Amino acid sequence: MHFEESLLPYLNKSYPDSMKKTICIVLLFLVFFSAKAAKVDTIQVFSASMKKNIKTCVIVPDNYKKNKKKFPVVYLLHGYSGNYATWVKSFKDVSIQVDKYGFIAIGVDGNYSSWYFDSPIDPTFKYETYVIDELIPFIDQKYKTIANREGRAISGLSMGGHGALYLSLKHQDVFGAAGSMSGGVDIRPFPEKWDIKKRLGTITKFPENWDKNTVVNMLGLLESNNLKLIIDCGVDDFFIDVNRELHTKMLALKINHDYIERPGKHNIEYWENALKFQMLFFYNYFNDTVKTN
Repeated sequence: MHFEESLLPYLNKSYPDSMKKTICIVLLFLVFFSAKAAKVDTIQVFSASMKKNIKTCVIVPDNYKKNKKKFPVVYLLHGYSGNYATWVKSFKDVSIQVDKYGFIAIGVDGNYSSWYFDSPIDPTFKYETYVIDELIPFIDQKYKTIANREGRAISGLSMGGHGALYLSLKHQDVFGAAGSMSGGVDIRPFPEKWDIKKRLGTITKFPENWDKNTVVNMLGLLESNNLKLIIDCGVDDFFIDVNRELHTKMLALKINHDYIERPGKHNIEYWENALKFQMLFFYNYFNDTVKTN
């Protein structure tokens, strides 16, 4: 007797046998594929620099527990007003992509408006220190990760796109690849927006803070095209001009990068599509580094 036939007695007796078998096969199909799914953990990581616990979302592929190998990691940074859970609550495909490509994804919490740097005016906001010196070592200790730059990438959307490029440019020994989706890659045209002045001071009083902490001014940190970079922005996004400016400057400096413009606005529909490009980009990067190291 086939397994689906063993379920027939439990179905409504008024169904024809052919329909019962079809229903059983569909149920078994759903059970099989729902069982093969990435696992999501919510953990708390203590930040000694900020003296508080910070929640983090960890997504591991289905084969994580039964596989002895170590896994590459992609750190994902949310946008302004988001949090660590953005990637599982708002994005329907992240777990599918984690399973498909076989790496770990980390949903980082950057507070609602940290911009992922250490604030020069507010000592309670040290999110660069948190990500680099506290979160990543914790993840490498608790999970089976490839704990070097060749096995580590970072990306984000909006504020998180700025954060991903900012952190990767400053810490090329930590990340081998980075991406930005609709990133605020030059914050200076937006002096009154998104609480940036709470982190840096006003642009009129502290212009050096703004110049020093905007991604478009940090390209000089790149060493021999040491980072694999992908930048993505919709043509109807309010950040499109600063992304085009960054792209033009990178071309002039002969900095290798993938740059994508597509129809789209600053919204979840655009980011869900953009994330697919970013994840494939990181998958190819990890494959190349595994082959060459």
